[in-house]
Amino acid sequence: MSSIEMKKGCIIYYGNPAGYVKKNIATIDEMFRSKEFEKWLSEKGLKTIWKDGVFEKLSSGKKIAELNKDIEPLKNVRIWQLRSNSDFDLRFISYDEVLKGFGEPDKENYELVYDGEIESNDLESIYTKFNLNHPIGFTGHSLSMSDVVELYDSTGSEFHYVDRFGFKKINFEAQDLTKDMNTSM
Repeated sequence: MSSIEMKKGCIIYYGNPAGYVKKNIATIDEMFRSKEFEKWLSEKGLKTIWKDGVFEKLSSGKKIAELNKDIEPLKNVRIWQLRSNSDFDLRFISYDEVLKGFGEPDKENYELVYDGEIESNDLESIYTKFNLNHPIGFTGHSLSMSDVVELYDSTGSEFHYVDRFGFKKINFEAQDLTKDMNTSM
């Protein structure tokens, strides 16, 4: 048995799920980076992305089951929260209440309070992370109803309104980040 092997799209490094392959790109947890591993990946002709949190995601079991299907790499996360000068009545209300009183959430009422990578694409996990263990660079309040979570990669963005129970996928265009990124980070 080799110390590094690939099974159903998952790369196993000394018995540990270290990464996965999609479209000839290997996404590998940074903690497994070694000359031996880099050589193996090069010999396989794989382009490599080293990223924190991949092992945790694969180890959860859910991701391993997904490897039998199409693999979805980790996306980046942006958190949008209402600007301090936005209508106070927009704060902490459900999606249905926003629709009734104001129409679709308006990107002009929001500012970017986080842009980065975390270890999950799961919205519930993101909610927990931004309530219990704020990542470095997060400048907002704990994630609450009326906030917007954006998951994005090179193929585009999807936006989710934090609702009373769970999330509501919404149409919400990204703002010009150079203008709206909170400069206090």
